[in-house]
Amino acid sequence: MKRILTIAGSDSGGGAGIQEDLKTITVLGGYGMSAATALTARNTLGVQGVYPVPVEFIRKQMTSVLSDYGADGAKTGMLATPEIVVGVAEQLKKYRVAGLVVDPVMVAKGGGCAFVPWRILRPWRRLPGKSITLVPLMFWSRGGHLKGDAVDLLFDGNNIQTFTSPRLSNRNTHGTGCTFSAALATLLAQGCTVPEAVGKAKEFITRAIAKALDVGVGNGPTNHYAHVLHCIGKGNGEWR
Repeated sequence: MKRILTIAGSDSGGGAGIQEDLKTITVLGGYGMSAATALTARNTLGVQGVYPVPVEFIRKQMTSVLSDYGADGAKTGMLATPEIVVGVAEQLKKYRVAGLVVDPVMVAKGGGCAFVPWRILRPWRRLPGKSITLVPLMFWSRGGHLKGDAVDLLFDGNNIQTFTSPRLSNRNTHGTGCTFSAALATLLAQGCTVPEAVGKAKEFITRAIAKALDVGVGNGPTNHYAHVLHCIGKGNGEWR
């Protein structure tokens, strides 16, 4: 069983963040671990409050996990400050964590809260007192907010590969980005190539949206258990 570390914010509603990541990792057959970068007061209507975790405590969480369990893969989600970005990057480098999936969370589905400062993401610049070189080996862009079919793009630095699925009419799409990135991190750790992992992760999130949960009065969460139902329906308990 592969060990997957999610480094992200906590969603009190359970529809995104580390709670959602752990659900995804589990149903895909991985062992989920977490380092919380922020606490949020959040429901289907949006984010009512954010409390960033002190960077030294984030480091301590990562040290506790990585020095004992280790990790076969990892993903990042909400990194609320430049200092947290640097601290997380340094810990990942120190423990030589491979197979990192970066989900640059910026705005919640319900709006009202920008998580990662835009200046961190603009053309690879220096952070205060630090020098970081970002090398995007693969870049994934979701087309969920466009019209027509849901066409997503995978760019490997030279070529663009497209992944298409029918667009689903469902307002319950809370946590789709977290779900996809957690699935991608797990599948990569399990040995899938990047295109294979992307294709399977897209199938996973499409099923999760199709069977999304109608809870709360706003945008409800995706349904991770849809994957389990699909495996049972195939009669072999596997999805490969």
